[in-house]
Amino acid sequence: MFESYYGFTMNPFDKQSLREEDAFQSNDHKQTLGRLDRLKGVRGIGVFTAAPGLGKTFTVRCFAKTLNSRMHRILYICMSTVSAIDFYRQLCTALGIDASNKKSTMFKSIQDRLLSNHRDQHISYLIVADEAHHLNTDILLDLKMLMNFNFDALNPFSLVLVGEPYLNRILEKGIHEALRQRIIVHYDFTGLIGDEVEEYLRHKFLAANASFDILGEGTVSAIIACCKNNPRMIDNLMIQALTIGAQNQMHVLDTDVIYSASNSLIL
Repeated sequence: MFESYYGFTMNPFDKQSLREEDAFQSNDHKQTLGRLDRLKGVRGIGVFTAAPGLGKTFTVRCFAKTLNSRMHRILYICMSTVSAIDFYRQLCTALGIDASNKKSTMFKSIQDRLLSNHRDQHISYLIVADEAHHLNTDILLDLKMLMNFNFDALNPFSLVLVGEPYLNRILEKGIHEALRQRIIVHYDFTGLIGDEVEEYLRHKFLAANASFDILGEGTVSAIIACCKNNPRMIDNLMIQALTIGAQNQMHVLDTDVIYSASNSLIL
């Protein structure tokens, strides 16, 4: 493996190896954390959209690590083409409620649990619906009703919708006007901007106690040309490039290795 050859203490380009506290503080990362922190306080709906690979789910995971569990808790649900009743069952499971065959029964149980946790235990939940661009109309309409407490005068929890940019177009439909009016914070990821690609790479090398001199002249520009501003694409490219470099016993990666790695990933 390239880690031992290049002196990496771990693979910083593998998302399973990277700790939340080692996250690169990109503009997207900081903007999202700031908005989630605001949402935590005011409660309501937050919408966060990004193309695949820009780090939206990982950023939410990092935010979860900052929460005081005695006051705030995150419930994570991956909304991958589920039905409305499947959504309620997932939410019941996350809240420790016995699921029912009736949606109306689960609806009341969920509202009662969220309200009692907020009122009696002073715990506010952030319910994160990932892959929310897969949500169907029935679920989106139910989410609006689920947030209606005390004649719409109370918000005991926050809802975080995380998905691809298509989610914005879904929410723009007239049928979702009431839900859209409840959106407190909204952020669209841009990807790495300006000098952030090089800073991102330096941050990764530093996290693994590796020398940035492994990247030769012109390689950063080649990485940008191949991956644009997408962190996941950069990670995949770097794993492939470092693997090729180690196999060929190269002490410094050149642009040929970067383009060869890119071609391998395309194939």
